[in-house]
Amino acid sequence: MKYLVRAINILIIVILSNILTVIKIVDLKNFKLPVVILLILWFFWINISPSHANRKLETKRLRRCGNGCELLIMFVASTAVNVIYCIAGFCGVYGIAGLKEDYKLWLLNILIIVLVENTVFWNGIIRVYLTSEQLGIRLRLKGLICGMIPIVHLIVLGVIIKTTSDEVKAENDKIVTNKKRHDDRICETKYPILLVHGVFFRDYRYLNYWGRVPKELEENGATLFYGKQQSAASVADCGQEIADRILEIVNEYKCEKINIIAHSKGGLDSRYALTIPGIKEHVASLTTINTPHRGCEFADYLLSKISQDKKELMANAYNGTLRKLGDHEPDFIEAVTDLTASSCKKRNEEIKDVEGVYYQSVGSKLNVAGAGRFPLNFSYHLVNSFDGANDGLVGENSFEWGENYEFLTVKGKRGISHGDMIDLNRENFEGFDVREFYVQLVAGLKKRGY
Repeated sequence: MKYLVRAINILIIVILSNILTVIKIVDLKNFKLPVVILLILWFFWINISPSHANRKLETKRLRRCGNGCELLIMFVASTAVNVIYCIAGFCGVYGIAGLKEDYKLWLLNILIIVLVENTVFWNGIIRVYLTSEQLGIRLRLKGLICGMIPIVHLIVLGVIIKTTSDEVKAENDKIVTNKKRHDDRICETKYPILLVHGVFFRDYRYLNYWGRVPKELEENGATLFYGKQQSAASVADCGQEIADRILEIVNEYKCEKINIIAHSKGGLDSRYALTIPGIKEHVASLTTINTPHRGCEFADYLLSKISQDKKELMANAYNGTLRKLGDHEPDFIEAVTDLTASSCKKRNEEIKDVEGVYYQSVGSKLNVAGAGRFPLNFSYHLVNSFDGANDGLVGENSFEWGENYEFLTVKGKRGISHGDMIDLNRENFEGFDVREFYVQLVAGLKKRGY
């Protein structure tokens, strides 16, 4: 039904676009005006509500985005038909005067085509630009820049249509799925979840480190807290902050224990926190995500090659900026040093897993450098030289820790980056749904009784 309605709408657009020549082909006699009025009204309705199927979508944003995408599809199809029709018509194929015999008719016909098709196109593109979350700034700029370049603009438009149509389907399916399992509360664990961020980031209210993940977990019953440790400090200092945060949560909310999910250096900080007296009895589980448990060989190399003056210059610039953003004692050098393979090896010998806490880990890798967003697309090659297959920052051999280990990647060129694992770019891509991954991860903790 959806495709039949689309085909009819495309036909209406084509007929209205070529109404002058169509009237010459079809002898409408006294019905010319009523037919034209009917076509114009139908055309307006197409631009208001291009797809009946989109009315069933779960949110206004998705309906608007879906309708915008539908208009762009109709624009591409009707434009292709109009081009074929005009070429044939110029040559007099339809039994009316060709371009040479009646150029005024065809010039006016082309003018109407341009007017009609521009209405459909701009209506569609404005809708998707205003409502799509997956186009991003980069693809929006490509659309603007390439819009006047022949052939290229069609390729970019195709990418925009695919991106937005995939987004509408994926997001609507996710809403439907969450509604169906709402009463199951599959993420309502016995103990609340403490999300612990990695290095060089903070837990900000309006720029969530974990992207769309927290909302998805909460919709499925999870209770969440955040580590709130400094963005860059030693593992020991950050570990102490996390330990203090754990005590704060269990005392204030009377929850006895918590489950920790920690990303990157946050995993090292959390392991250290568990060794601080009075903390392990308040932690049920620790899940580390892309954590460099065995460190990064490339970090050792960089620290050995960069002069002391340059190190201090970078450290002072970073520390000064982060003090303004909330860090009380940032230490760039200590944070980076604690990520080296040599530091992690020494720490692993000194810090052992504590009894009574369930440890598990997750890792991922990029398949090609270009699949990683800046700066991971650059760091990938450096890390690959020292640590082998990696996620853009951490080598594959460094991820595994605990009783259970899951390694993730996807088929094809993309892979899953260090940033993808926390939904840093809020990007949907084929083969890996980061939000559902965390839902199932937490659901797994619930099944274990945590």
